[in-house]
Amino acid sequence: MMKKTISLITAALLSAVSLGGCTQQTMPDADHPVTLTMWHVYGSQTKSPLNDTVDIFNETIGRETGVTINVVSVTSSSAIDKALAAAAKGEPSADHLPDLFTAYPRVAEIVGTDNLLCWSDYFSEEELALYREEFLAEGRFDNDLLMLPIAKSSEALFLNRTLFDRFAADTGASTEDLATFAGFFETANLYYKWSDGLNFTQINDFYNYAYIGMKSYDSELIIQGKLNLNDPAFASIWEPLSKAAIYGGICLDDGYAASRWKTGEIISNIGSTADILYQPEMVFYPDNTTESITSAALPYPTFHTEQPAVVHRGGGLFAVKSEDDRKNYAAYIFAKWLTQPENNLPFVTSAGYLPVTDAAFSALFADTSIAEKESCRDLYDMMSHMLQSHTLHALPLYSNASQLQSRFEQNVKLVLKTTHNRYIERVSAGEDPQALLQELAAASLAELKQLSEKDM
Repeated sequence: MMKKTISLITAALLSAVSLGGCTQQTMPDADHPVTLTMWHVYGSQTKSPLNDTVDIFNETIGRETGVTINVVSVTSSSAIDKALAAAAKGEPSADHLPDLFTAYPRVAEIVGTDNLLCWSDYFSEEELALYREEFLAEGRFDNDLLMLPIAKSSEALFLNRTLFDRFAADTGASTEDLATFAGFFETANLYYKWSDGLNFTQINDFYNYAYIGMKSYDSELIIQGKLNLNDPAFASIWEPLSKAAIYGGICLDDGYAASRWKTGEIISNIGSTADILYQPEMVFYPDNTTESITSAALPYPTFHTEQPAVVHRGGGLFAVKSEDDRKNYAAYIFAKWLTQPENNLPFVTSAGYLPVTDAAFSALFADTSIAEKESCRDLYDMMSHMLQSHTLHALPLYSNASQLQSRFEQNVKLVLKTTHNRYIERVSAGEDPQALLQELAAASLAELKQLSEKDM
């Protein structure tokens, strides 16, 4: 039965390619195979849901169509950005550009749009109509579809329920307090005080926080490719964030939140729904004791209950355009197979991502038991409600977006960390904590604007 199903899918793929104007000479096949190299960000080299999916493709449809995908790098999106930039510039120690890579839209400018395959030259209009339009829109550059969605995510608040419940029993804190950023930041400060100086949380992307915050105030963080930090709305979202960070409730160090969960340095983080793949089940304390924990995924906190919003994120699949058209068609064959519901759903639900076609999206939220892991099922149950209440926004694309986002992230951390240290020193010297917090929050905004001057 499986062989029959695979043969039918293969026939459909080959038929679709033929209808697209492909000749036998430009088609890969078992007698004229093609190998495509790939870089991606899904998991790690040893534990990757996409690697598992690629293996299935190679052993089935890939074998029949003469297409092999060779995953040569599994790393972070920032590392892929740097590697792509080095390859595009032809730096001496750089690797060659891969045939396929996953990345955010911002890398198109780095690699050069002329060097990228236009998926709509290979996918028919009928095929593209099966995808969720808001996901396709993010990958369009002018009229060219250069980034194909294969897995999308949103953002959520992840919470170590075991340690939070212990804290709540002593302080009266509640998960209901975490529904808004106002309550979230108050809770962060309360935890810092209760725990004798431990951070409550880590916000993985301050840029996303600022972008959604400005949207919630009917404003924009980016106007004509520049930061809009002089808008009163930015001051409104900066004040509560800065006060919590300056007081000590927010971790401002680099690194992954999951690593700090493992040591109990933080008990929550705001980040991609795909972070579920890395959530630890155990905390290892400095005294060499361990504790099993349970965690929960909560909706992205709101700025205004009338206008809940959250980003939809996650990169997409790019293909480097080849003079050998067999490679281009091979990329199409793999991309189409990967995004068909029967293949896409097992991949995305193993790692907290969202499927990319209307059919798969509807199937998942009609029955979240499709996800094998209990933690992922709980995540999708939460997301089914969040996606009804929150408006999804894609991050804007503009010239030098990657560099501006990176500088903004660095500047926010630098300003807040420096100001936190200043706060601790001056409180220790006897200054009034509340008055000082108000003073330093205002000063930190001015300092951030000064550091960001060239981006404004």
